[in-house]
Amino acid sequence: MGQLHCTDKPTNKKHLTFRERIQLEALLNSKQSTREIAVNLGHSQRTVQREIKRGQVQQLNGDTWEYYMTYSADYAQEKYALGRGGSGPRLKIGHDHTLCEEIECQMKQKRSPDVIAHNIRQRAHEFTVTLCTRTIYNYLAKNIFRSVTDDDLIYGRYREKGSKFSPRPAYKNRTGRSIEERPDAVNARHTCGHWEMDLVVGGKACLLTITEQKSRRPIIRKLPDRTQASVIRALDKLERKMGRKAFAAMLQSLTGDNGSEFLDSHALECSCLNPKKLRTQVYYAHPYAAYERGTNENLNRMIRRFIPKGTDISTISQKEIKLIEHWLNTYPRKLLDYQTPLQANELATQ
Repeated sequence: MGQLHCTDKPTNKKHLTFRERIQLEALLNSKQSTREIAVNLGHSQRTVQREIKRGQVQQLNGDTWEYYMTYSADYAQEKYALGRGGSGPRLKIGHDHTLCEEIECQMKQKRSPDVIAHNIRQRAHEFTVTLCTRTIYNYLAKNIFRSVTDDDLIYGRYREKGSKFSPRPAYKNRTGRSIEERPDAVNARHTCGHWEMDLVVGGKACLLTITEQKSRRPIIRKLPDRTQASVIRALDKLERKMGRKAFAAMLQSLTGDNGSEFLDSHALECSCLNPKKLRTQVYYAHPYAAYERGTNENLNRMIRRFIPKGTDISTISQKEIKLIEHWLNTYPRKLLDYQTPLQANELATQ
């Protein structure tokens, strides 16, 4: 039997719809009995009687200036919706105000719901219940918390993935090593020492961000401008502070994009302490393929929690940048089994 031939008056309905309440009001105005209305709506007579009683409102007769009681579909629907709003199971968080305050506090510290949920599980003895990541997201969407909502989420909803992109070679960068030449061991992230780099721009000044692929350890340096000379000067300063051998051991390779500030691969690779020796190897991702440096792109996105787009980075002090770098180094990561980059780096180098 097709769908068009099925009954339109099922007998197992328990709640009237708004459309049925409007029909009920019209049928009452046409002076039909409750028995006749029940047959027309497909509900029991007792259900109709209770609905009429529930939707009674007081109105004024304009002719006699006397008040009388009548059924209102709008009032009945509003009363029904108000009653249904409190139905369903109780909130898992219950009356644990301490847990609510803890979640709000960690949200204001720019932590993600997943990291918050893990922290709550670790401190389960302090609270009456524990919440999973999905539950925290649901509570934020429903405005359960007093001072935070889903508008306070760092990233919000993720966009759907677009069509598959086919990377093309960099026609303006013919001398540098392509990411296709990078060894499989580096791509597999089995060992530390291989980094990705990029710039975070804000006004004339910018930040040079370097991220270790395995431990996600960041290095952030403030640059006065986004020129090639400033990038090389920052790496030279880091090498002089660490020493050539220590620098070469820690930064075995760098993977960047094809921006003009990174195109001089020879100057980036050669040691400033001994120009005849290399301090690192530089690889270049394909144009318009930021996903090939996904670790660094994610770092830049986390930095934007503290330095939103449009901020003039020249007004950010070195002390503030160091605090941001410390926060990133001590922030638990799910992909590191909730270890911090510093902890993961220590384990990997032991």
